[in-house]
Amino acid sequence: MSIEASSISETLTLMRERLSRVVPDAELQIKAELVYEINRLKKERGAIILGHNYMEPALFHTVPDLAGDSLGLSREAAKTEKDPIIFCGVRFMAETAKILNPKKTVLLPAKVAGCSLAASITAEDVRALKAKYPGVPVVVYVNTYADVKAEADYCCTSSNAAKVLEHLGAPKVLFLPDEYLAKNTAIESGRPYMVVGKTSDGNLVESEVFPGQEGKGLVIAWHGKCEVHEQFTVEDIENARKQFPEIEVITHPESSPDVVEASDYSGSTTRLVQYVKDSPKKQFLILTECSMGDNIIAEAPDKEIARLCSVRCPHMNEITLEDVLHALTHNETRIELDEDLRQRALLSVERMLQIG
Repeated sequence: MSIEASSISETLTLMRERLSRVVPDAELQIKAELVYEINRLKKERGAIILGHNYMEPALFHTVPDLAGDSLGLSREAAKTEKDPIIFCGVRFMAETAKILNPKKTVLLPAKVAGCSLAASITAEDVRALKAKYPGVPVVVYVNTYADVKAEADYCCTSSNAAKVLEHLGAPKVLFLPDEYLAKNTAIESGRPYMVVGKTSDGNLVESEVFPGQEGKGLVIAWHGKCEVHEQFTVEDIENARKQFPEIEVITHPESSPDVVEASDYSGSTTRLVQYVKDSPKKQFLILTECSMGDNIIAEAPDKEIARLCSVRCPHMNEITLEDVLHALTHNETRIELDEDLRQRALLSVERMLQIG
């Protein structure tokens, strides 16, 4: 992914080859100097840059040494010998890198880069749920902060959530905090599920139980949602199919179950990319963060990609080339974790990686 060039002009030439379909040439000319300097300084410092699939194209296709989804990047963060690790993603991702590789300097090229889903649950919430459901194993989505991971038995990603539930084989599982991912995973595996929410006065309230196959364990979901994926609707899909009858609709499982059901395929960001590349179809509507649609266009020029670009992740969009250069130059923003908390969070993350 990273561009290796001996000059700014050569960098610009390579950027044009990769990105002319998705980034205006004037923008490429402005950003070529940044890309060249980042890659020069990265090599000089012995750093590694990890880039999530939701990074904007001028960054995603030029400076990361490795790019992908949360699970893949977590694996790379765990085994890299390079230092520092620059994580182009949101804060919980950089925290996960620090959990797995504590001796390395982990830098988040943004001051905040939070996440609405990660913010939907706290460690105190998890402790309250554990008190309400004693002995029930806790699975938390990787889209959570380190203090929440420290309260969990297992971590998971969208690509291995069903595997984690199958591995547990428990009569009940707390699956936190993404309500839609929990529901979609339960439906996919034939499990009954219910949702637990918190009232304004702090009480926990259960929904009705939605039935599944007999003998399958109950999934107890939390009421958290991603502010991007919850905006997609079945109407969006219907409108796209009216305009483009041959279009194939693919979506991330953080979208609502009715959207996932109406889609042709649902999967993690890496699986969505691969699906587009492997499919014989030419037209796709991708219901996830808009930048990923741009990145697929750059990688698969023979495909026609539609996406809803009014739906952007404001947190992912905090990461810019300017901020990556600043991080490399000034060692900011450095991720630090309390060692006891890190050790407790490490157990759940390592179990996720072992399941794969």
